[in-house]
Amino acid sequence: MSANHIEIILSRQLADCLSIPVFLTDEQGDMLFFNEPAGELLGKRFEETGEMSVEEWSNFFKPVDKNGIPISRQNLPLVKTLTHHYPAHGEFWIESLKGKKNKVSVTTYPVIGRPDRFLGVVVLFWKTKEL
Repeated sequence: MSANHIEIILSRQLADCLSIPVFLTDEQGDMLFFNEPAGELLGKRFEETGEMSVEEWSNFFKPVDKNGIPISRQNLPLVKTLTHHYPAHGEFWIESLKGKKNKVSVTTYPVIGRPDRFLGVVVLFWKTKEL
């Protein structure tokens, strides 16, 4: 999991400065970084986990719909962006490592280097409320 492309370094720096939860993956979906607000929502800090393969960090997220039915991977915004290299958005519920369930809105966008190299995905997410 290498984070040596300048676009990834700058994306990580931006994520670290934001007050909303953000995580950053490489082009395979391996977790390169998540910021402190993301750690609060997920129940673990990045300093405790470090970089993780997609197999490892996907255990943090168990996305389900409003009826508690697991959402298929193909329908998740992150997977759409990893597959098609375009922004995506969705809403679903996740359970933190501490057992707390939260409804989240998720927006993803690709990190594109020069010349047109797909380098990874930035995932912004935040708790939402039922209206």
